[in-house]
Amino acid sequence: MAPEHTVPGRPAWRSRLGSWDAVVIVALVGVIIVGSLTIEGVSNPRFYRFLVLEAIPVALIALPLTLVVITGEIDLSVASIVGLTCAVLGQLWHLGVTSLPLLIVASLALGALLGAVNGLFVTVFGLPSLAVTIGTLALYRGLAYVVLGDRAVADYPTDWTRQAISPIPGTTIPWFVLVVAALAVVFGVILHATPVGRGLYAMGNNAEAATFSGISVARTKFWLFVTTGAVSALAGVFWTFRFASARADNATGLELSVVAAVLLGGVSIFGGRGGLVGVLAAVALLGTLRNALQLADVPANALTIVTGSLLILSVVGPNVVRLARDRLSRRRPVPALERTPS
Repeated sequence: MAPEHTVPGRPAWRSRLGSWDAVVIVALVGVIIVGSLTIEGVSNPRFYRFLVLEAIPVALIALPLTLVVITGEIDLSVASIVGLTCAVLGQLWHLGVTSLPLLIVASLALGALLGAVNGLFVTVFGLPSLAVTIGTLALYRGLAYVVLGDRAVADYPTDWTRQAISPIPGTTIPWFVLVVAALAVVFGVILHATPVGRGLYAMGNNAEAATFSGISVARTKFWLFVTTGAVSALAGVFWTFRFASARADNATGLELSVVAAVLLGGVSIFGGRGGLVGVLAAVALLGTLRNALQLADVPANALTIVTGSLLILSVVGPNVVRLARDRLSRRRPVPALERTPS
């Protein structure tokens, strides 16, 4: 079978130019060019500094969620895990736990535990991940309010809060983007260059066949949910220090941006197809478009409409591109086989 982005009889690079990943990258470049020419401030380096700061939590969570969706599952509780992590971190600090490294480790452990709860219900009890994570979305957000209420904890050391948003020396880009890049490399290698990654695609295409081929579907999915929870908690730690404030409503609605980025990046909602390059390009596209429209004084309601429209496009678009590519490949004449002399 030919790889996902290749067409028989065509060089791999030409097939990739016609892929959905390429469409998203071209759209990103187009938005940057048009925005720079028509909206004041888009060409300013500060624009991209704030763009990266806003995109970091989305990109962090989108990395493990891409793997989850490729297996045919989904996790809608990620933003609530961010909120609960912020609330617990803030409450522990308020109660006198002043070791921030210890609080960070505890936050990551909490996120892994919350992800394990999702994974337990999905893999052990066989419940659909959509229903489970809608439930835990509400549960975890409610627990965040139980822990912290309507209060905000904001008396963190300024060294930590400044460090969270400090730039890479000589640039305006926040250093934390290096953490995102390192995780992107790790998840990219796992997904695209290891037997584990091939197993994830196999699960998304046919979980039963994957089981018969020796893949531990339930165990793999469980650990994917655990990883997603831990990375969401890391996003919560970043969120807390970036805004120097822990609140129970932190990151409310963030799951929409994350899911939109994953699907707009070409990952099939039904599983079995997609990659991290398109997802990261989609994170940048959504962030650039949203921030540019904010500079243009577009109302917040309109921004929500744009995000929702792109979410619909993300489901329809890759299928349209795939169908068009398949039709073109069928119309292309097949070279005649050379006859061997008898």
